[in-house]
Amino acid sequence: MQLDAAASFSKFFDQNSCSQVIDKKVFVICYDYNFKAAKAVGYTLYGDKVIKSIKKRPRFYPEPALRASQRAVYSDYTHSGYDRGHLANDADFDYSPTALNQTYSLANIVPQAPEVNRRAWAKAERYERQMAVKLGSVDVLNIVTYPKNPKRIGKNGIAVPEGFWKKISNEKEVFERCFYYKNMDLGNSKSDTLKKHVVDCKNLPLP
Repeated sequence: MQLDAAASFSKFFDQNSCSQVIDKKVFVICYDYNFKAAKAVGYTLYGDKVIKSIKKRPRFYPEPALRASQRAVYSDYTHSGYDRGHLANDADFDYSPTALNQTYSLANIVPQAPEVNRRAWAKAERYERQMAVKLGSVDVLNIVTYPKNPKRIGKNGIAVPEGFWKKISNEKEVFERCFYYKNMDLGNSKSDTLKKHVVDCKNLPLP
Protein backbone atom coordinates (compact mmCIF):
# COMPACT_ATOMS: atom_id res chain seq x y z
CA MET A 1 0.00 0.00 0.00
CA GLN A 2 1.40 3.39 -0.97
CA LEU A 3 1.58 5.85 1.92
CA ASP A 4 1.31 9.61 1.72
CA ALA A 5 4.81 11.09 1.55
CA ALA A 6 4.12 13.63 4.29
CA ALA A 7 3.24 10.87 6.75
CA SER A 8 6.30 8.82 5.82
CA PHE A 9 8.74 11.72 6.36
CA SER A 10 7.00 13.59 9.18
CA LYS A 11 9.82 12.70 11.60
CA PHE A 12 12.25 14.67 9.44
CA PHE A 13 10.08 17.60 8.34
CA ASP A 14 8.35 19.86 10.85
CA GLN A 15 7.79 23.55 11.54
CA ASN A 16 10.92 23.68 13.70
CA SER A 17 13.21 22.80 10.80
CA CYS A 18 11.14 24.10 7.87
CA SER A 19 9.52 27.47 7.23
CA GLN A 20 6.76 25.50 5.51
CA VAL A 21 6.15 21.83 4.80
CA ILE A 22 4.72 21.46 1.30
CA ASP A 23 2.87 18.21 0.69
CA LYS A 24 2.93 17.31 -3.01
CA LYS A 25 1.36 13.91 -2.15
CA VAL A 26 3.99 11.84 -3.99
CA PHE A 27 6.81 13.72 -2.23
CA VAL A 28 7.13 16.26 0.56
CA ILE A 29 9.25 19.43 0.66
CA CYS A 30 10.91 21.12 3.63
CA TYR A 31 10.94 24.70 2.35
CA ASP A 32 12.89 27.69 3.68
CA TYR A 33 11.59 31.24 3.19
CA ASN A 34 15.03 32.81 3.65
CA PHE A 35 16.70 30.67 0.99
CA LYS A 36 13.54 30.73 -1.16
CA ALA A 37 14.31 27.12 -1.89
CA ALA A 38 14.02 23.64 -0.41
CA LYS A 39 16.15 22.37 2.44
CA ALA A 40 15.04 18.79 1.84
CA VAL A 41 12.69 16.59 -0.17
CA GLY A 42 11.56 13.08 0.76
CA TYR A 43 9.64 10.36 -1.06
CA THR A 44 9.13 6.62 -1.38
CA LEU A 45 9.99 5.18 -4.77
CA TYR A 46 8.19 1.96 -5.74
CA GLY A 47 9.88 -0.46 -8.09
CA ASP A 48 6.73 -1.28 -10.02
CA LYS A 49 6.35 2.42 -10.87
CA VAL A 50 9.82 2.78 -12.35
CA ILE A 51 8.71 3.10 -15.94
CA LYS A 52 9.39 5.52 -18.78
CA SER A 53 6.03 6.32 -20.31
CA ILE A 54 5.70 10.08 -20.80
CA LYS A 55 7.75 11.84 -23.47
CA LYS A 56 6.49 15.41 -23.12
CA ARG A 57 7.95 17.29 -20.16
CA PRO A 58 5.74 19.72 -18.18
CA ARG A 59 6.58 23.39 -17.75
CA PHE A 60 8.19 24.65 -14.56
CA TYR A 61 5.76 26.65 -12.43
CA PRO A 62 5.86 28.78 -9.24
CA GLU A 63 4.66 26.79 -6.22
CA PRO A 64 1.02 27.83 -5.53
CA ALA A 65 1.26 26.94 -1.83
CA LEU A 66 3.74 29.81 -1.35
CA ARG A 67 3.18 33.56 -1.40
CA ALA A 68 4.79 35.36 -4.33
CA SER A 69 7.38 36.99 -2.03
CA GLN A 70 8.54 33.55 -0.79
CA ARG A 71 9.03 31.67 -4.03
CA ALA A 72 11.12 31.38 -7.16
CA VAL A 73 9.98 32.02 -10.71
CA TYR A 74 11.34 30.49 -13.90
CA SER A 75 13.33 33.58 -14.93
CA ASP A 76 15.34 33.59 -11.67
CA TYR A 77 17.50 30.87 -13.20
CA THR A 78 17.87 32.38 -16.67
CA HIS A 79 21.54 33.19 -17.52
CA SER A 80 22.51 32.41 -13.91
CA GLY A 81 25.02 29.71 -14.79
CA TYR A 82 23.00 27.17 -12.79
CA ASP A 83 20.58 24.47 -13.90
CA ARG A 84 17.06 24.14 -12.58
CA GLY A 85 17.91 20.99 -10.62
CA HIS A 86 15.17 18.64 -9.46
CA LEU A 87 15.29 17.19 -5.95
CA ALA A 88 12.41 14.78 -6.50
CA ASN A 89 13.55 13.97 -10.03
CA ASP A 90 11.11 13.70 -12.88
CA ALA A 91 12.24 10.25 -14.06
CA ASP A 92 11.14 8.73 -10.72
CA PHE A 93 7.58 9.97 -11.26
CA ASP A 94 7.19 9.25 -14.95
CA TYR A 95 4.32 6.85 -14.35
CA SER A 96 1.51 9.43 -14.48
CA PRO A 97 1.06 12.98 -15.81
CA THR A 98 -0.15 14.19 -12.40
CA ALA A 99 2.84 12.82 -10.50
CA LEU A 100 5.27 14.05 -13.13
CA ASN A 101 3.79 17.55 -13.06
CA GLN A 102 4.34 17.77 -9.30
CA THR A 103 8.11 17.55 -9.80
CA TYR A 104 8.09 20.73 -11.91
CA SER A 105 7.06 22.95 -9.02
CA LEU A 106 9.90 25.45 -8.54
CA ALA A 107 9.76 24.65 -4.81
CA ASN A 108 11.26 21.26 -5.82
CA ILE A 109 14.01 22.96 -7.83
CA VAL A 110 17.38 24.30 -6.63
CA PRO A 111 20.32 25.93 -8.42
CA GLN A 112 22.67 23.09 -9.41
CA ALA A 113 26.01 23.29 -11.18
CA PRO A 114 25.33 21.94 -14.70
CA GLU A 115 27.76 19.00 -14.55
CA VAL A 116 26.41 17.95 -11.14
CA ASN A 117 22.81 18.08 -12.33
CA ARG A 118 23.27 16.47 -15.73
CA ARG A 119 25.85 13.79 -14.94
CA ALA A 120 27.00 13.22 -11.33
CA TRP A 121 23.72 13.67 -9.39
CA ALA A 122 21.89 11.91 -12.22
CA LYS A 123 23.93 8.75 -11.53
CA ALA A 124 22.65 8.67 -7.96
CA GLU A 125 19.11 9.14 -9.26
CA ARG A 126 19.51 6.18 -11.62
CA TYR A 127 20.89 4.13 -8.74
CA GLU A 128 17.84 4.80 -6.56
CA ARG A 129 15.58 3.56 -9.37
CA GLN A 130 17.68 0.42 -9.73
CA MET A 131 17.45 -0.28 -6.00
CA ALA A 132 13.69 0.37 -5.98
CA VAL A 133 13.28 -2.30 -8.66
CA LYS A 134 15.60 -4.71 -6.83
CA LEU A 135 14.11 -4.23 -3.33
CA GLY A 136 10.51 -3.39 -4.24
CA SER A 137 10.74 0.14 -2.85
CA VAL A 138 13.19 2.61 -1.33
CA ASP A 139 12.81 5.72 0.78
CA VAL A 140 14.77 8.64 -0.65
CA LEU A 141 15.75 11.65 1.44
CA ASN A 142 17.51 14.52 -0.38
CA ILE A 143 19.01 17.17 1.88
CA VAL A 144 20.36 20.52 0.65
CA THR A 145 23.01 22.44 2.58
CA TYR A 146 23.69 26.16 2.22
CA PRO A 147 26.63 28.34 3.28
CA LYS A 148 26.13 30.97 5.96
CA ASN A 149 25.99 33.74 3.36
CA PRO A 150 24.96 32.03 0.14
CA LYS A 151 25.30 33.44 -3.34
CA ARG A 152 21.92 34.57 -4.69
CA ILE A 153 20.49 34.43 -8.19
CA GLY A 154 17.56 36.10 -9.95
CA LYS A 155 15.43 39.05 -8.96
CA ASN A 156 13.96 36.99 -6.10
CA GLY A 157 17.38 36.16 -4.63
CA ILE A 158 17.32 32.36 -4.73
CA ALA A 159 20.10 30.93 -2.52
CA VAL A 160 22.73 28.75 -4.18
CA PRO A 161 23.42 25.52 -2.22
CA GLU A 162 26.91 24.39 -1.25
CA GLY A 163 26.07 20.69 -1.49
CA PHE A 164 23.56 17.88 -1.76
CA TRP A 165 23.07 14.72 0.30
CA LYS A 166 21.04 11.70 -0.77
CA LYS A 167 19.98 8.82 1.46
CA ILE A 168 18.46 5.72 -0.15
CA SER A 169 17.11 3.12 2.25
CA ASN A 170 14.81 0.18 2.82
CA GLU A 171 14.36 -0.64 6.50
CA LYS A 172 12.83 -4.07 5.90
CA GLU A 173 15.76 -5.16 3.73
CA VAL A 174 18.29 -3.54 6.11
CA PHE A 175 19.65 -1.43 3.29
CA GLU A 176 20.90 2.15 3.31
CA ARG A 177 23.35 4.07 1.17
CA CYS A 178 24.25 7.74 1.31
CA PHE A 179 25.97 10.09 -1.12
CA TYR A 180 27.29 13.65 -1.01
CA TYR A 181 27.91 16.06 -3.91
CA LYS A 182 29.49 19.50 -3.76
CA ASN A 183 27.65 22.04 -5.87
CA MET A 184 30.60 22.90 -8.07
CA ASP A 185 32.21 22.19 -11.42
CA LEU A 186 33.49 18.60 -11.34
CA GLY A 187 35.90 18.93 -14.24
CA ASN A 188 35.77 15.72 -16.24
CA SER A 189 32.45 14.50 -14.88
CA LYS A 190 32.39 11.52 -17.27
CA SER A 191 35.03 9.87 -15.07
CA ASP A 192 33.18 10.80 -11.89
CA THR A 193 31.83 7.57 -10.40
CA LEU A 194 29.01 6.96 -7.94
CA LYS A 195 31.48 5.31 -5.57
CA LYS A 196 33.44 8.55 -5.17
CA HIS A 197 30.44 10.16 -3.49
CA VAL A 198 29.53 7.44 -0.98
CA VAL A 199 29.51 8.75 2.61
CA ASP A 200 28.65 7.33 6.02
CA CYS A 201 24.92 7.78 6.62
CA LYS A 202 25.71 8.69 10.22
CA ASN A 203 27.09 11.99 8.91
CA LEU A 204 23.86 12.89 7.11
CA PRO A 205 22.71 16.32 8.38
CA LEU A 206 19.05 16.79 9.29
CA PRO A 207 17.05 19.55 7.58
